[in-house]
Amino acid sequence: MEIITSLLAGILFATGIYNLLQKQLLRIVIGTALISHGAHLFILTMGKLKRGNPPIIVEGVENYVDPLPQALILTSIVISFGVTSFLLVLAYRAAKTNDTDNMDELRGNENE
Repeated sequence: MEIITSLLAGILFATGIYNLLQKQLLRIVIGTALISHGAHLFILTMGKLKRGNPPIIVEGVENYVDPLPQALILTSIVISFGVTSFLLVLAYRAAKTNDTDNMDELRGNENE
């Protein structure tokens, strides 16, 4: 199972980097979102996908699930949501102001 999630995280990273290298602003925002989802899967995979009891100390229970990767992923989800929403607003504002979402046209000229 860990191999499948590692491959899926790698595919998300690859498609996210591909989208970051595009010229449209919306594709760049989608690329950052895909990279953050790949990071979530990577953190989950590093925590080893184990099955066990909840991390509540009770006598007679030996196998516990590690809650740290889940807490890190929840924090990462909130941060990536904030970054994605900020990038969407920034891309919308840039496209409205300049009447284009192409990065080559947003750079301007050397004479300006």
